[in-house]
Amino acid sequence: MPELPEVETVKNALKREVLNKQIILATVYWNNIIASPSVKEFTEKLKNQVINNITRRGKWLLFELDDYYLLSHLRMEGKYFIRNTGDERNKHDHVIFTFSDKTELRYNDTRKFGKMYLIDKDKVYTEKPLNELGLEPWDEHLNKEYLRKKFKKKPVKTELLDQSIIVGIGNIYADEILFLSKIYPETLASNLTDNNLDDIIKYTKEVLEKAIKLGGTTIKSYTSEEGVHGRFQNELLVHTKEVCPNCNLKIEKITVGGRGTYYCPNCQKKDKVNK
Repeated sequence: MPELPEVETVKNALKREVLNKQIILATVYWNNIIASPSVKEFTEKLKNQVINNITRRGKWLLFELDDYYLLSHLRMEGKYFIRNTGDERNKHDHVIFTFSDKTELRYNDTRKFGKMYLIDKDKVYTEKPLNELGLEPWDEHLNKEYLRKKFKKKPVKTELLDQSIIVGIGNIYADEILFLSKIYPETLASNLTDNNLDDIIKYTKEVLEKAIKLGGTTIKSYTSEEGVHGRFQNELLVHTKEVCPNCNLKIEKITVGGRGTYYCPNCQKKDKVNK
């Protein structure tokens, strides 16, 4: 599943390809991808809009148009491909933006889980979905006081995946952050020490920054861009691994909040306060 580093990689790739292009036609082949407004209104409003910039908020791509923001969430397997007008359509190309230069931006999604919103510029941060998001990992307000206030009596792994607290952390990176922080994934977030919270903030930034530099992580069928494969999977310390790189003991896998979770039972000892 694309997480913050993968979305950042997609953003940077798309900025090289589609900035300043004018949309003359938007065609939707799978209506459920368009969350708001109606498909008819979506396609009509996009006519003659120019892509002026592309930014990111959490795991959302933000296409800044003349009058709107087009928000796109890739979910499990969403991808964007550049094609020429007239090229054969892949059966998984569900939304196609045709440009005035006879090229196209095609949203391809095997599982059809992706979502798009078209929102007026002055409302983009005050309406769903962006108004529900927490802090970016590099926000100056992300400190232990903030986490102390936000973290509830839930497993810390679950809280790291909560996009209303810190945005952009997904399953892979949560495992890596907790391993580096030496925190057992089922430790109750409300019981973490100040040092634990400082470590989470530190390693969240370090892990995501390194992943961005390496183009994200390619796991199973996900790639960030056609022909581009993330190299961070070569740097993973615990997620999907069998042996701990620190102590050489066997990595264990458990389920936390319905998510497969990898940890080292020696380096990430169970916290007594959970018993």
